Amino acid sequence: MLDKKAFEEAKRKVIGIDRQRLGIGTLSEKTVHAILKHYYEPDEDRQEIPIENYVADICANGEIIEIQTRQFDKMRNKLSAFLPRYPVTIVYPIPREKWIIWIDEESGELSKKRKSPLKGNPYLIFPELYKIKMFLKHPNLRLRLVFLDMEEYKLLNGRSRDKKKGASRYDRIPTELVQEMEIDCPRDFMQFVPLELENAFTSREFAKAAHISLPLAQTALNILYHMETVLRVGKKGKLYLYEINET
Repeated sequence: MLDKKAFEEAKRKVIGIDRQRLGIGTLSEKTVHAILKHYYEPDEDRQEIPIENYVADICANGEIIEIQTRQFDKMRNKLSAFLPRYPVTIVYPIPREKWIIWIDEESGELSKKRKSPLKGNPYLIFPELYKIKMFLKHPNLRLRLVFLDMEEYKLLNGRSRDKKKGASRYDRIPTELVQEMEIDCPRDFMQFVPLELENAFTSREFAKAAHISLPLAQTALNILYHMETVLRVGKKGKLYLYEINET
């Protein structure tokens, strides 16, 4: 259950009550990670805990929480060490709505914020899940998708004339906690299958129903097939035909 008051308290702890008074140089490059860590465990004695030659973001009541914003492949050794001994929840933040703010590297001047036309969706986790596919059926592994509205600060250091194309991301500052999505067991992956896909379908039809790109749909179906959420029942041209596994 969302606790927005606790989330605001975590934000204050990490970035201060009045962020506008902070210089841009004082912001951490891992602000999203830090805020979520304090949100899920305010007690700092339970944060950054050495376990099995690794450091867990949070360890409390015999359970581990790892907050991972990207590069799930870097978690493989940790998961190999943690999962045999502890329940592990991976928290993955997804921007629901995002406002872009550009930083002039020379002057430090900030642009007016502009709302990005892109909106986050739960399928964005699948390219990361592909990197830890070998662990997804482990009974001690759980996933939590956290949808946040946020401001994204980017440096004007790109290769295009306006310096925006290929620019570096400086930081992301969450503004609101919107929703959580839990995946506690293989059956929970069923929530990723659009309701209108009742009969056999291809990845192209899945993409249309889920409002995502075809490559992302193919990655999602690769994982859903691995988790036995869907079955391959043939082919339609060069594309696999899938059906929902009702068993």
